[in-house]
Amino acid sequence: MADVEIGMGKSAKRGYSLDQLSLIPTRRTRDSELVDLSWSIDAYRFELPFVASAMDSVVSPVQAVAIGKAGGLGVLDLEGLWTRHANAAELLASLDGVPTDQALERLQAWYHTPVDRDLIGHRISEIRDGGVLTAGAVSPKNVVAMSDVLLRAGLDLLVIAGTVTSAEHISARPEPLNLKRFVRQLETPVIVGGCASYSAALHLMRTGAAGVLVGIDTGQAATSRSVTGLGAPLATAIADVRAARMRHLDETGVYVHVIADGGIRSGGDIAKAVAVGADSVMIGSLLAGADSAPGHGLHWGHSVAHPTLPQGSVMEVPLLGTLAEILTGPARSADGSTNIFGALRQSMASLGYKSLKELQKAVLTVEA
Repeated sequence: MADVEIGMGKSAKRGYSLDQLSLIPTRRTRDSELVDLSWSIDAYRFELPFVASAMDSVVSPVQAVAIGKAGGLGVLDLEGLWTRHANAAELLASLDGVPTDQALERLQAWYHTPVDRDLIGHRISEIRDGGVLTAGAVSPKNVVAMSDVLLRAGLDLLVIAGTVTSAEHISARPEPLNLKRFVRQLETPVIVGGCASYSAALHLMRTGAAGVLVGIDTGQAATSRSVTGLGAPLATAIADVRAARMRHLDETGVYVHVIADGGIRSGGDIAKAVAVGADSVMIGSLLAGADSAPGHGLHWGHSVAHPTLPQGSVMEVPLLGTLAEILTGPARSADGSTNIFGALRQSMASLGYKSLKELQKAVLTVEA
């Protein structure tokens, strides 16, 4: 893609968001019941192509079970409130109706409590006992120190996620995380991220990861772009990572799954993300609007409690309906925030595609 000159001797890459794209119908349509929305990563198959964000306002052990039974994958933040407090459900229930500034003060105090390593295994067992796959997220800086307890917990999928995650980290500490060595010594499939460029994604894929998260500061509760200047329009980021996946597949014969992370607000966004190259999407704020969401009408990222440089906010989210209504309907409104996978199914039917792999071949147009 050609660079854009922003001044004498300095240029920038042009990027596009999902909002700037539209899907072009083909010569064929099909009945919506003939559309298959399933996807697989490693040995695991899911009926709906979404992963619920590892955010305390989105995923609790109980909600992870509900998400799994609905056809998706709920990822628990293993450094969040659920592994710091045995009474996390009670603490979060006390946020009901609390203004965002007061909620932030409470959250910062609660996150100050250290992670209880015994609670990690307990929370994973709660999800497993619900009869669904277990997934948990850990930050790159803490994953090695927590590896023993993670292995004992018996996770089905491990997510190593930060605002920006790289395969090569330079550190003042004697032994920084060697992501390639760490991933390859695990039997558990690993999803890593986030990334937003061809080169970063290719290096993450070469670690042996089963999937990569694509997106930097595209979620509604994130403020990294204003705090640090980091960010990338999601559509372009997905397309670049898709190209890295193609090269990695040519080199190794191994297909690495691409998960679009952040800023997914409707079924149309999901359709466009897949059309650009994603296999699945990660959803946060929409699921925070479920009546069973643990945030009780509030939504935030783990970084709101960072002791020196918070990069997020506590925000109110509208009640959208039940988890089932958000995912598969019936829709309560016409803004696309409910029955998001019914909308994806209809989009694919209108385009004539029967699978997500076929949707990745869709023709797109860009708004000027």
